[in-house]
Amino acid sequence: MDVSVTMWATTVGVLIALIVADFFIGGRKPHEVSIKEAGIWTAVWVVLAVLFGGFLWWHSGAQPAGEFFAGYITEKSLSVDNLFVFILIMGKFAVPRVYQQRVLMFGVIIALVLRALFIAGGAALVTQFSWVFFIFGGFLIWTAWKLIKEARAGEETGPDGEAAEFEENRLLKSIERRFPSTDRYHGTKLFVRENGRRLMTPMLIVMLAIGTTDVLFALDSIPAIFGLTQDPYIVFTANAFALMGLRQLYFLIGGLLKRLVHLSYGLSVILGFIGVKLVLHALHEAGAHVPEIGIPFSLGFIVVVLAVTTVTSLTASRKQEQAEREKLDA
Repeated sequence: MDVSVTMWATTVGVLIALIVADFFIGGRKPHEVSIKEAGIWTAVWVVLAVLFGGFLWWHSGAQPAGEFFAGYITEKSLSVDNLFVFILIMGKFAVPRVYQQRVLMFGVIIALVLRALFIAGGAALVTQFSWVFFIFGGFLIWTAWKLIKEARAGEETGPDGEAAEFEENRLLKSIERRFPSTDRYHGTKLFVRENGRRLMTPMLIVMLAIGTTDVLFALDSIPAIFGLTQDPYIVFTANAFALMGLRQLYFLIGGLLKRLVHLSYGLSVILGFIGVKLVLHALHEAGAHVPEIGIPFSLGFIVVVLAVTTVTSLTASRKQEQAEREKLDA
């Protein structure tokens, strides 16, 4: 897809305008987000993503549009497992519900900037070295197998295998050691001055925790989307639209995450499928006569897997709740 500098600049400008509008309309004043508000804003971001996909179809044809939708759905589904860790982070830092949307908003912005750097690096690699697809493909297949093993082990883990207790990463620990902080929140302030000293507040720390933790998820989501498209513009915009609606999705389905008991299996199937697709593409680039998996099939496969995973998860959760009620009544 031929994307001019003007189109890049316009796209980034529009995305920034959307983030600013989201902040001033729904996130400027700290408040507890209701299910209704979260549902409306989630629908808005989904509609905006669909409209953008329609724009790509009009501008460049069905292929780029199909790649965008496949990438967007994949990134959106992978981002759901982020929410489990976000819940753990909010609990560890005891973030008041009234401030949680502010934390998520700026945490997602940090994640978006860091992911843009990841995407730029990944695009440079796949452009110069086709053998990188072997590494990406192998990594995704290994990640898929790891998810299945963890799900079958029945450990108390999140959707992507994270332990049920959040552990701060090295960057966060380093920041906390070097910069003193207060032990309580001061509204939405990031810094306060106490006894002549400038101190961080837990608000800044938890924002950094959300943003930097999301980068760890990019280690599988970025290779996954490069398995669906090698166009940096589509990779970036699919990630942007998937991330920008994450804050509202947190409040909309946060309480339902525990019901998605088969999510790890569904994500493992998707990652394994894209890993195989990447390996086949790498073999094709190396001159081997192997079939390549097209975008229409990839998009349909991803949608079907997510639909089946959701249905089986809800069914299994309902049976488990019913069994627990019967056990209590006995």
